[in-house]
Amino acid sequence: MLKKLHVNSANSESVSLWFLFWNFFKIGSTAFGGFMALISVVENRMVRRNKLLTHEDMLDSISLATVLPGPVAANVVAYVGYRLGRTNGAVVSAIGVLLPSFILVIGLTIAYLQAGEIPALQKAFAGFIPAVAAIILSAARRMSKKAIKGWRELLIALIAAVLLKVVGGFYITVLVVVGSGLLGWFWLRDTKQSGQESSQAQPIQESIEGISWLKLSVTFVILLSFLLLSLIPLPFLGETSLGKLFVTFSGMSLMLFGGGYVFIPLIQEVVVNTYGWVTQTEFANAIAIGQITPGPILISAAFIGYVVKGISGAIVATVGIFLPPGLLMVTCSHLLKHIKESTVIQAALTGIRPAVIGMIITAAIVVAGSAEFHVGSLVIFAAALVAMWRFRVKVLLIIPIAGIFGLVLYSI
Repeated sequence: MLKKLHVNSANSESVSLWFLFWNFFKIGSTAFGGFMALISVVENRMVRRNKLLTHEDMLDSISLATVLPGPVAANVVAYVGYRLGRTNGAVVSAIGVLLPSFILVIGLTIAYLQAGEIPALQKAFAGFIPAVAAIILSAARRMSKKAIKGWRELLIALIAAVLLKVVGGFYITVLVVVGSGLLGWFWLRDTKQSGQESSQAQPIQESIEGISWLKLSVTFVILLSFLLLSLIPLPFLGETSLGKLFVTFSGMSLMLFGGGYVFIPLIQEVVVNTYGWVTQTEFANAIAIGQITPGPILISAAFIGYVVKGISGAIVATVGIFLPPGLLMVTCSHLLKHIKESTVIQAALTGIRPAVIGMIITAAIVVAGSAEFHVGSLVIFAAALVAMWRFRVKVLLIIPIAGIFGLVLYSI
């Protein structure tokens, strides 16, 4: 039976786990429009309507989520659930917000896999691919406005793009992330000095309540294990086993600095080029399907997991991609002040973010290369870019319209 948990806030109330699950399920069913749309709905319900948290709490959660790996919106939900219901609250909140998108992805994946027997559906799904390439390129353009501020950031982005395109491979991807972080610290740390040095000597302030260093240490060891297990060969795990799926997605999830679009080049290298779990075309359609759900783009992991191992694979891949970042978010909420004021962390992220832009551009090129060699592909790609850049059309509308264009243009 679901127990009630007391909320330690200015407006103390009793919040049940069912309340958290049901409210986040409703949010996850309707919050179309990207991660900020979802966060806005969370704030409206939990701050304005129910007065369970303050605006400052939400700002803290967003600040922390943006410097940690993983999907910003899902991490914010985990934080809010933890604030209102501790560990159980974080779990049920995350499940609630992801479940609607997970169900939708599974249904669309089944339809996609059966589309091989239906020419019309094949053409519609083929229309998704150039649109996805345009969406990825548009995301890189939008993110670059904040991430690339000078020649050093531009150089990091170019190096990352060239390495990923020319050399490629899983370990090159890891090298790009680590190397760009080091370059950021070496080149850009001076730009991140705004009084943080004085805060370095201050004792760490815990943002929710006390937590023992033993618990913190154990959690970080577990998270480090997720990452290391994905980097080393594990011959006792079959190439398409559930264990391999979990290890792969959990490790990759801890390298997704910069938001959900980082998922595309990073996971693409692993699931397409390294393990061959899905083809490039299937991967592009996985991204397209993830885009038309109200959830984070990382829910596309369910598509890949389903192709590899059915419904159990979809569940394992989804848990793998969302669990480690959520666990890290909850753990780091106790170190919020220290992380926000750390010059080292901020400088490293300043290097990683432009590298992410380069990786995303490379992913757009690779996805575009898997589109049908047809004038219709160019038309869909160009139309999608114009729609997003000139008319601000939402991604949610771009994908289904591209499917209709594909059905028409590829029939000519």
